[in-house]
Amino acid sequence: MSLAHHGVLYLDELPEFPRVALEALREPLETGRITIARAARRAEFPARFQLVAAMNPCPCGYLGSAQRTCHCTPDQVARYQGRLSGPLLDRIDLHVPVGALPAGELLQPKAAESTAVVRARCIAARERALARQGRPNHALNGQDIDRHTRPEDAALRFLDTAAARLGWSARGLHRTLRVARTIADLADAPRISVEHMAEALQYRQISLRPA
Repeated sequence: MSLAHHGVLYLDELPEFPRVALEALREPLETGRITIARAARRAEFPARFQLVAAMNPCPCGYLGSAQRTCHCTPDQVARYQGRLSGPLLDRIDLHVPVGALPAGELLQPKAAESTAVVRARCIAARERALARQGRPNHALNGQDIDRHTRPEDAALRFLDTAAARLGWSARGLHRTLRVARTIADLADAPRISVEHMAEALQYRQISLRPA
């Protein structure tokens, strides 16, 4: 984690890591630091990284697939997905199911934006955040979230209703606001609208079943 400081920590096959290793991610994802305690000694290391993780929806990998049939039992799926705790998943801002592409789409891909165009839009959004609040959106905490996210009244009501229905924690609520603020910045919008909030809410729907 410390080696990934100010970089990306990519973990493939996330549930295959030991539970104790996965739970150790919780502290640095919240504080940006990792503490190691051994006997009478204690050491702290910087660990402010961007976590990117990937996993299959089930042991065989075909749960929800339109191309192949999943042969896992419900108990096997539950045990596999249960290797990731709720508190850890709560600290991951974006949950994106990725289904397998048909052969036709792989052989004849559709035209899409270039990396350079997407990069320019991301840089512009980051610059808007820095100009507004002096730090990136992910670094907003406490009262700064209320001061700088600035959702429209309708968007705030939409979030309040969804959070109450889904039983979100305060952490999940604040993380959704930060994501919605970033989506608004990408759209060059001064305030968070219902549309931006709805997109952020979709990313908080923790579901390991592919779309």
